[in-house]
Amino acid sequence: MVKIADIELPDFPLLLAPMEDVSDPPFRALCKKYGADLMYTEFISSEGLIRDAAKSVMKLDIYEYERPVGIQIFGSEVDSMLKCTEIIERTNPNLLDINYGCPVKKVACRGAGAGILQDIPKMVSMTKQIVESTSLPVTVKTRLGWDEDTKYIVEVAERLQDIGIKAISIHGRTRKQMYKGEADWSLIADVKNNPRMTIPVFGNGDITTPEKALEYKNRYGVDGIMIGRASIGNPWIFNEIKHFLKTGTHLVPPSIGDKANAAREHLTMSVNWKGDRLGIVEMRRHYANYFKGIPDFKEHRMALVTMDHLDDILGKLDEIQDLFGNRVIDSRSL
Repeated sequence: MVKIADIELPDFPLLLAPMEDVSDPPFRALCKKYGADLMYTEFISSEGLIRDAAKSVMKLDIYEYERPVGIQIFGSEVDSMLKCTEIIERTNPNLLDINYGCPVKKVACRGAGAGILQDIPKMVSMTKQIVESTSLPVTVKTRLGWDEDTKYIVEVAERLQDIGIKAISIHGRTRKQMYKGEADWSLIADVKNNPRMTIPVFGNGDITTPEKALEYKNRYGVDGIMIGRASIGNPWIFNEIKHFLKTGTHLVPPSIGDKANAAREHLTMSVNWKGDRLGIVEMRRHYANYFKGIPDFKEHRMALVTMDHLDDILGKLDEIQDLFGNRVIDSRSL
């Protein structure tokens, strides 16, 4: 068992990474259904939340069926982060996560997300004040450093533990790398193997297959894995990894019909949560991932991303199910 404060997780838990415009309640519901052990909201701007910005407030929505779930925040101003923490505490998530890893320019270049990796004393001080201000367990998601010359993650993780965070998730790239190149898990392993570290250490980056999950589990010794982009259009990845870790064999991949069913469920929840227009438009980014690698599928994909009415899209998904049925496109071969 892995524990984050009083939150009990199974041995070697699989975490759904917080992803902007992806890990909303409909997507989280599917990932929970298919095996995610701990999930996080999309990251919430502290400035947006304290100004009561509609998009930020909407991201506070969490549901009982998805617990344990954490709300993730980002910001560069201590006062705003503390006010944001107070608002979030009233929402009653299982934990509060601080984003110190987002590499996107509009976040990092304002000193938030991965931008704070250029000012480690401020990172530690702000985290300490947040920890002391809330009864929620506080966790951190971050990167190895700002660039190749500032990979201070072993020291940073220890300092954050010492001021009270309850777990840390580390993406194996620097901010400068963005999402390019191969994630370096060797420093994540150094954090985990630091004899002073007692909190759970989760690795993140490039876990795309059950085989890689097993390899990295054995090679780097982390307490669990956080999965991000590989889950988009593929919420089954959590159960696939669990099955492979347990048995050494693969689950039968979802059929195209299974994928159409999941896309239908995702779309319906999206519309119910966001309303018809926004739910339909924001779902469009997911279809290419659900139906990746299917030959002669362009016509259907174009229809899915151009139709404006829910009934038409549901009809198209029914048509895809009828046409392709039980055919399987194994993502491991793509």
